[in-house]
Amino acid sequence: MLNALEVVTTVVVGLMVGVEFSVAFVINPILNALPDDANQMGHSHGGRMLGAVMPFWYIGSLVLAAIWAIAGWHHGTGLVITAAALLVVSVIMSLLLLVPINNRNKTWTPENRPEDWKEQMNRWDRFHYVRVTVIIAAFTLLVAALT
Repeated sequence: MLNALEVVTTVVVGLMVGVEFSVAFVINPILNALPDDANQMGHSHGGRMLGAVMPFWYIGSLVLAAIWAIAGWHHGTGLVITAAALLVVSVIMSLLLLVPINNRNKTWTPENRPEDWKEQMNRWDRFHYVRVTVIIAAFTLLVAALT
């Protein structure tokens, strides 16, 4: 049963990393190359769509890693505990840094967006790059813990 938990946790976190990596290095560069109105509307739509799903994915990943750490305690779980700690950091970063910007962004339209909308989106991107690095590190530790 522990093996199944390990695999499921690693796959769930790996898929989350893939989505967030894609947002950072594929989706956002595509949106940023569009004219301002399309760019902003695409970011707004993406913020609503992913903003509805990602909280469950982040918390779910953290819960799975915590269960793995507890269930495998007698097998040595230092890597899993460290990965879970990194997932905690990613959740805290999300709540304190990224979600406030996203909550504003998802309500914007070309008619009501603030003058500094691009700067706010650039700030979100910078925080997101750091968060992606953190969850890649967590994923790497989980993969290493499988061996």
